[in-house]
Amino acid sequence: MLARTADAVLEGTVVGSFSSLGLSARRALPAWPGDPELHALRDKTVLVTGAGSGIGAECARQLAMLGARVLLGVRTPSKGTATVSWIRASVPGADVDVVDIDVADLSSVRRAARHVLSVEPRLDVVIHNAGVLPKERELTADGHEVTLATHVLGPLLLSELLRPALRASGSSRVVFVSSGGMYTQGLAVDDPEYAQGEYKGAVAYARTKRMQVSLVPLLAHRWAVDGIAVHAMHPGWANTPGVVDALPGFHRLMRPLLRDARAGADTIVWLAAARPAPESGHFWHDRHRRSAFRLPGTKHDEHDVMRLWEFCRDALDLPMR
Repeated sequence: MLARTADAVLEGTVVGSFSSLGLSARRALPAWPGDPELHALRDKTVLVTGAGSGIGAECARQLAMLGARVLLGVRTPSKGTATVSWIRASVPGADVDVVDIDVADLSSVRRAARHVLSVEPRLDVVIHNAGVLPKERELTADGHEVTLATHVLGPLLLSELLRPALRASGSSRVVFVSSGGMYTQGLAVDDPEYAQGEYKGAVAYARTKRMQVSLVPLLAHRWAVDGIAVHAMHPGWANTPGVVDALPGFHRLMRPLLRDARAGADTIVWLAAARPAPESGHFWHDRHRRSAFRLPGTKHDEHDVMRLWEFCRDALDLPMR
C-alpha cells in the first residue's frame, strides 16, 4: 500500500515522475517489477526503428544483451553501421543487422517490410521509436504532414505489413514509444494533418504522440487474433541528441534532471522482454500502467478514436481486418 501511494505521489507531479529522480525513487520501491531474465530474448528477433542514436540505439544494445537478434531500422545507413559497431563492442557476439527505412516515406516502409519478410520468417517484437520534431510544417513525398507520417502512418503500415512474421511468433509484441508531451494535447481528429492554424513543431509532435496512445487499445483488439500484443509507453525526459537539437532551451534548463538513454530505454526493454507478458492495450511509464490523461479538455471517446482509425486506414489503404 505504501509503495502504491508513493508511486501515485510521484505520478501526480511532472518533475517527480518524468525526471531521473522519478525513476530512481521508483526503483527503490518494493512494487518495482523485476528485470527480465538474463537470456529472456534468446532466439527472438526484434526490430527497432530510429535505432541510430539516443534511446533507440541504447534500447537495441540492451535487447542484444538479453540475447535477441536485433534489426536496426535507420534512414541513414552510416549511422546504422556505427551503431552496430558500438553494440558489438559492448556486447561481444551480438547478432545485429541494419534495415534501411525512412518511416515517414511509405514506399520506404513497404520496401523495408518486404526485405524483413524475405529474411526473417518470424518476428517477435517491433519497437516504433523513430521520431521527428520539425521547426516548420513539412509534407512527405506521399503528401502527409511529417510528424503524422513518422509517428502514426508509417508505424501502422509497417506493423500491418509485418503481421505475417509477427503472427509466426505466436506471442509477439509491438511497442509504440510515445512522449509525456502527449498529455498536453487532445485527439486532433478534425485536423490530423495539422493544416489549420499556426503550425508549431512541438504541438505537432505532441498531437501525433497522443494519436499513437489513443490507437493502442484498438490495435490490440485488431491484432489479438494473430497473437500480437500492443503497448504504448513514454520514457520520461531523456537527454538524447533529439532533445538537444529540437528543444535546446528545455535541454539547457532541465539537463541536471534528464534521464540518460539507458533510463529512457528501460520500460521499452521491459515491455519487450518481461515474463509474464504485460497486459496488451495499455499505456506505460516506469514499468507500470498509467492514465493517458492528465489535463482537462484532452479526453476523447471511442467515436473519436474510430474516426482517426478510419482516416489512417483510408490513407494507407489497409484492409478492414
